[in-house]
Amino acid sequence: MTYLPDLVTLLAVAVFFGCGTAVAVARGRYKIAAPATTGHPDFERVFRVQMNTLEALALFLPAFWIAARYSDPRLVGGIGLSWVGARIWYAIAYAKDAKKRGPGFTIGTVATTALWLIAAYGVVRAMTAG
Repeated sequence: MTYLPDLVTLLAVAVFFGCGTAVAVARGRYKIAAPATTGHPDFERVFRVQMNTLEALALFLPAFWIAARYSDPRLVGGIGLSWVGARIWYAIAYAKDAKKRGPGFTIGTVATTALWLIAAYGVVRAMTAG
């Protein structure tokens, strides 16, 4: 299962790609020409999903890969898969109704926090072992 972090990374990027595709489709549907980011509430929610996912990736990926370096790739991969699932849940819920994005956001945040803690523990252990 040493490939699991690689698979999770591909899935995480695929989620982001899907968010970008959803924005492109919404631009056409609601006639929002680039570079505008406002104009219809349904478009604005889809756009925010994409931007929030980009922001979440910036926190998730470094923690994920550092954790994978210092811990069991199956454990880290499982946490990463939960993050991917949470982001999909978040995206679908937020696109429908912004008030329903909470559970996906919370699970994703817990997963990222767990990865950061695993990564930090691994780095500190490595620093003090030498």
